[in-house]
Amino acid sequence: MSETVFSKIIRGEIPCHRIYEDEHVLAFLDVGPLSPGHALLIPKEPAETLDQLSDEAGAALGRVLPRLCRAVREVTGVSAYNVLQNNGREAHQAVFHVHFHIIPRYPDGRGLGIGWEASGLDPAEGRELARRLAAAMEG
Repeated sequence: MSETVFSKIIRGEIPCHRIYEDEHVLAFLDVGPLSPGHALLIPKEPAETLDQLSDEAGAALGRVLPRLCRAVREVTGVSAYNVLQNNGREAHQAVFHVHFHIIPRYPDGRGLGIGWEASGLDPAEGRELARRLAAAMEG
């Protein structure tokens, strides 16, 4: 994995506004927030995308993410927020180190705005795709 701004933050070479840290993860405020309270959660394990993370690092993220979301809601007073996580350039990933954005959504519209162009799922294609994905998870 190449060097990223997050690698430097983890090593303490670049300062950040730390929210939480343990041996596996680091949470801090985004320096380019979409809204007040916009936080980031990153694993200390170097990985560009979620599929490259170890189960241990994934579990650590899963353990901390709900607590961080509760803290963001409590402190900002919002009732809504987005959790955003992108994998790969085509999916709009800009920093190639796994990271989760927790973005408060305020009643005045500050926060993450998204478009969603849903399509249909053919039942036969859905069954086959689910079967293949389940098999891949076993292997």
